[in-house]
Amino acid sequence: MIPAQFDYVRPPALADALRILKEREGEAKVLSGGYSLLPLLKLRMAQPALLVDIRDLDGLDRIVETAEELRIGGRATHRAIHEDATVTARYPLLRDAAGGIGDPQVRNWGTIGGSCAHADPSADWPAVLIAARGSLVCRSADGERTVPARAFFLDTFQTAIEPTELLTEVRVPRPGDRSGGAYAKIERKAGDFATAAAAVQLSLADDGTIAEAGVGLAAVAETAFAATDAEAVLRGGTPTEELFRRAAQAAAAQSRPAADGHGPVDYKRAMAAEMTLRALRRAVARARGAT
Repeated sequence: MIPAQFDYVRPPALADALRILKEREGEAKVLSGGYSLLPLLKLRMAQPALLVDIRDLDGLDRIVETAEELRIGGRATHRAIHEDATVTARYPLLRDAAGGIGDPQVRNWGTIGGSCAHADPSADWPAVLIAARGSLVCRSADGERTVPARAFFLDTFQTAIEPTELLTEVRVPRPGDRSGGAYAKIERKAGDFATAAAAVQLSLADDGTIAEAGVGLAAVAETAFAATDAEAVLRGGTPTEELFRRAAQAAAAQSRPAADGHGPVDYKRAMAAEMTLRALRRAVARARGAT
């Protein structure tokens, strides 16, 4: 199909983009990499009066680590995140996810901010940020606010971002010692959206028990969500296969999959458990020093 008619602007600076979003509140859509928005335009599932192209905005593609967190600009591409030396060294959960998104063309152009703002229930980044207890920075002409990932993803294609706001940055807490993360997903074919996916970020106490755990699931509910029942099972437990299986079953029981071309409900729930189990095994191995 052919997209509906729209106006197009390419502001030279962030302040200009925010001013335009405020002036055209409710009429504009932000264009970053385009791999989430353009298909919707072609199908006329989205018909904005204005596209605001943010490719010229300086500073929105930076990846910087502070003493407390990793800060990723909203325009950072999946490939840039996957290849970043700091991500490789200390954030294996992010590297797992970034390296498996779409195909090379998608990873070269698609951005973390675009993926999060689009909030497809089968997208990878929402589950990852939920597991890592990350946050998202939303900026408007009137100021800036930081929204925890667990409060950002509201429903299918719905987030806490306001029409006048731009998602400028994603923040992930810096893992401590004896921490590990992993992402596991199953897809019908390489590059496809996930049928089920699980993200895990955890830390081990000095006695080897699980001090804290975050589990995020994608593709098995109306939006990515925190598997809080699985987290409760894991917290304080000794990492064993039996514990992992209990947590995986708790995660699957909390899922709300719908039958579609990817499979029936029972299959998706079983895959939610299996992906959680795989991610848990790998995350604990990494927390113990494995690569």
